[in-house]
Amino acid sequence: MKNQDWERFGEDIKRSVQDAVDSGDFSRLNQTITNTVNGAADAFADTMRNVGDRVNQNRRPRYGETFYGMPQYEKKTQQKRANSQEGQVNNRYSTGGFVTPTKPMLYRSTSAAKVGAIVMSVCGYMMSGFNFLVCISAVIALVVGVSNKAGVLAVAIIFGILGIATTLIGVAGTKKIGGIKRFRQYLQTMGGKEYCDIRKLAEYVGKNEKYVLKDIKNMIRRGWFIQGHLDTQEKCLISSHDAYRQYTDMMEQQQEQKDTLERQQKAAEEERKKKEEKGLTPEVQEIVEAGEEYIRKIHESNDAIPGEEISAKISRMEMLVDKIFDRVEENPETVGDLHRLMNYYLPTTVKLLEAYEELDRQPIQGDNILSSKDEIEKTLDTLNIAFEKLLDAMFQDTAWDVASDISVLKTMLAQEGLTEDGLKK
Repeated sequence: MKNQDWERFGEDIKRSVQDAVDSGDFSRLNQTITNTVNGAADAFADTMRNVGDRVNQNRRPRYGETFYGMPQYEKKTQQKRANSQEGQVNNRYSTGGFVTPTKPMLYRSTSAAKVGAIVMSVCGYMMSGFNFLVCISAVIALVVGVSNKAGVLAVAIIFGILGIATTLIGVAGTKKIGGIKRFRQYLQTMGGKEYCDIRKLAEYVGKNEKYVLKDIKNMIRRGWFIQGHLDTQEKCLISSHDAYRQYTDMMEQQQEQKDTLERQQKAAEEERKKKEEKGLTPEVQEIVEAGEEYIRKIHESNDAIPGEEISAKISRMEMLVDKIFDRVEENPETVGDLHRLMNYYLPTTVKLLEAYEELDRQPIQGDNILSSKDEIEKTLDTLNIAFEKLLDAMFQDTAWDVASDISVLKTMLAQEGLTEDGLKK
């Protein structure tokens, strides 16, 4: 703004005040001053914008400065990528290639916002100084003594209020300039990455984490971080939709794993309570848990071995071993029959199955491998027979009890004459 413009602006204000004082009519004073101030602010804004454009055109950015909200080296990288894509477009029809989509913008340019903030700050403080000067002059006039005290007092009050308002405008502009500076510092701290800890950003700008978190939220709301997100704990800034999608997918997987672990722990706790309710001793519980581990390994081997015939044999083995340990839970007295099973049969079975898995994975099935696999399959048949006999032996006491009960029942029926040979008459 030229000097004569400022002089004209001052004359307008002075004339408006004098007219109001002389006439005693202050009804239009506030509107007149407001229009004058707005006109001056618009003129100043146009001047500052023109200055900013000339500076941007004539100035060569130095290494490390920002350009459109990005570090200078990012600008160079994007320019190289753009040149490469332009070459692909030129060669598209001759080479049959296709154009790779450009990376979407993650940060909004703050150049215009900075100019507006400077205008707001400068105009606010300048208008504030003028308003307070008029207000102080009116107060001095009241102290010295004037004929129209009511009019001068009104001028002092009005310009005092305008001074406060314009001061607030200047402060708001200053805060906005500081916010833009912090935004560019945040980008420099991120260094081109699409995520950064709030703690690290706070350390860089010299603020506490709570302040920076609120600052980041405001910038996301204003659209400065075009694709900005915060993690669920609000501890990390994520600047792109793709990175945020990867984060949410990872969190879902972790939650699923956590839920699975909790279900397994809950099932194990329920199983432990069931065993305690059955009155199993710690020794029996330990044997049953070891047996369940062997059953799990047998099942995993069955899943790893594709052959249908051997899979059927392993499935039968898994069923038999499971029945054996179910019998131990139902009748803990039978645990004495499991010493050989636990110390030799089951460990050997697991080793044989693991050896079969290794042999079956070999790409070339030679005679030695086929012979070994056949020998293991025959051994599994032998083990299944042994497990069947062990399971049957564990029901021997039950068979004796059943036979005894049947014998007693037949004797009682005969004594009562309720059998076919001796019906009671």
